[in-house]
Amino acid sequence: MTGVGVVTPIGEDADVFYNNLLEGVSGISDIEGFDCAQFPTKFAGEIKSFSPDRWVAPKISKRADKFTLYLLTAGKKALADAGITEEVLGKLDKRRCGVIGGSALGGIGIFQDGIEALRVSYKKMNPFCIPFATTNIGSALLAMDLGWMGPNYSISSACATSNFCILNAAHHIITGESDVMLCGGSDAAVLPIGLGGFVACGALSKRNGEPTKASRPWDINRDGIVIGDGAGALLLEDLEHAKRRGAKIYAEFLGGSYSCDAYHFTDPHPDGSGLALCIEKALAQSGVAKEDVNYVNAYGSSTPRGDLKEYRALIHCFGENPELRVNSTKSMTGHLLGASGAVEAVATVKAIQTGWVHPNINLENPDEGMDMNVLVGVKKEPLDIKIALSNSFGFGGHNSSILFAPYKCI
Repeated sequence: MTGVGVVTPIGEDADVFYNNLLEGVSGISDIEGFDCAQFPTKFAGEIKSFSPDRWVAPKISKRADKFTLYLLTAGKKALADAGITEEVLGKLDKRRCGVIGGSALGGIGIFQDGIEALRVSYKKMNPFCIPFATTNIGSALLAMDLGWMGPNYSISSACATSNFCILNAAHHIITGESDVMLCGGSDAAVLPIGLGGFVACGALSKRNGEPTKASRPWDINRDGIVIGDGAGALLLEDLEHAKRRGAKIYAEFLGGSYSCDAYHFTDPHPDGSGLALCIEKALAQSGVAKEDVNYVNAYGSSTPRGDLKEYRALIHCFGENPELRVNSTKSMTGHLLGASGAVEAVATVKAIQTGWVHPNINLENPDEGMDMNVLVGVKKEPLDIKIALSNSFGFGGHNSSILFAPYKCI
């Protein structure tokens, strides 16, 4: 892992983002982008001011959906963070460089605008409506900008999307097909169609009087997720390739795995078996002993059932480790949907880099059976991370787990 980039409700620079996490800064606030008086939920992890200047060409900025602009910006920031200057870019074998960027919902803003135009006439529709609504457009545009001719596609597996992208990007390097892979995810659903859709399926918190306290994983008073916008991107490189160009190395990607609950389109399996299976497969695939995992950046989405299932799966897998610490980035960012896994992977890597794990804000009254010797409290904590696990799960029963460790030069 040699570069990271983010666009989030609590910062658009990776260091600012992580410092805000450590300080317990919430990015949840009343929605300002549209009138949501008719909705029972009126808040989100909304990005109040965003400019793609410096990162995205003006023509694309005018035409593209925000989810695309977020991914392009986060991706370019990851490249800059990795020291991929124009000079370095010119020396790369572009046939062995690829991009995998995913989204849960794609360009729903573009799609929403298209429907409104269609009410008048198809002739009023944006000619870029279809290509700029597809989930692959971010990956495609990044490749066009960079001239990277290696693996390039998108993955959409609901809120597990980013982890799937990271795992597939790593696979292309491990098999020797690629030297460098840019990967991540993006979503921009804080729109009437997005808010209305999540309200309709009964997923959202209704804590309108206290938006900063609405996302509260594992707290007994949690009442649903808080949606948010954003993007995360990570640059993965073959180790020898990174060393040859003198890149700084944030962490080592150890491996990961997937599973499917095969149960319900929104709820996790009642016994949490799919989650535990995913974690156990990730450990086996990576050759990692469960005793060595002492930090988990959990999915922790603030739902009554989901939080319990994940906690029990983690205790089942790691409960005998007295050093284990677990937190949820969503307590401050809200649920960034398809972007959540990449943003949380960045948080995991920054935890390894800094030696500090961020708090679980709003964890005021832990749910029954929650062990505060396992869950991080409401203040940041120092932790010498041996191996870190990052979980992402999604509607449809998609589960994914990835493992990172400090890079040790031997």
